[in-house]
Amino acid sequence: MTSLSAVNLNRLVVFAAVVEAGSLTAAADRLGVAKTMVSTHMQRLEAEVGATLLVRTTRRVSVTEAGRTFYEASRQILSATEQAISALAQESGVLRGTLRIATPIDYGASVVAPMLVALQQRHPELKVELVSADRQVDLVAEAVDVAIRLGRLADSSHRAVKIGGFVKWLVASPAFVARWGKPTTLEAVAKLPFVGMSALQKPLVAPLESTRGGKRTVRFSAGFLADTAPTCRAATLAGGGVAYLTNFSIGEDVEAGRLVRLLPAWSSPPAGIHAIFPSARYPVPKVRVFIDALKAHLEANGG
Repeated sequence: MTSLSAVNLNRLVVFAAVVEAGSLTAAADRLGVAKTMVSTHMQRLEAEVGATLLVRTTRRVSVTEAGRTFYEASRQILSATEQAISALAQESGVLRGTLRIATPIDYGASVVAPMLVALQQRHPELKVELVSADRQVDLVAEAVDVAIRLGRLADSSHRAVKIGGFVKWLVASPAFVARWGKPTTLEAVAKLPFVGMSALQKPLVAPLESTRGGKRTVRFSAGFLADTAPTCRAATLAGGGVAYLTNFSIGEDVEAGRLVRLLPAWSSPPAGIHAIFPSARYPVPKVRVFIDALKAHLEANGG
């Protein structure tokens, strides 16, 4: 049986980087060391634990079943260590290390990225890594400190803080409205060409509520489908059809006249925006500072 004293725990950092980056070269770039050093660390780690953790090819590495189990345990050890260090850093008031945030693509681009630039300027020793993806990111497996989730939260052991809310509007470009006319009823808008987001479970369905309390669901026909919200926005700006988009992503377009809000008495039911992060034994100052900064940014910009 391998004893703890026989394992160089520094190699866990290198091993985690290889698994997350997908190759020795990418891990070396991420760590700022030579590829030969990464390879040596992996060979010695496998010898120390007495198991094959990685299968190497010319371009990538794949993780063995034993390696996946070892990675998950290693990530927990590294995460606990990072949290303990962050807790100590709170006393000095200086934020250090890397803050890894996951967001939906459109929210990351329109809201989080600009805020993070200002946050990093206030904390120059803090490194920031923004992961934008329209999928459910696994916080533990992908070493994410905090994730932004839109809409209803799935049950989990993670902690969650509500930071805001959003609605969706029916919009189209002025050129589209000039060509097709401005609809005055939901039945009319449902007959128009539609720009939908294919990543959604029901990309052609738009649940709506009116300012008078009415509730309706509009079902569109297949038109232009795209897999990200920014692409749907671009297609809508180009006159591709009616779209059902979040107010934070197209609010400035409506205000500037680049998009026209259709049937403005109707919008989606209000939904929440939450920051979620793993439950931790130690408080993580960088996560708390990020959440506070995001709340302040939203308040300063009208939510």
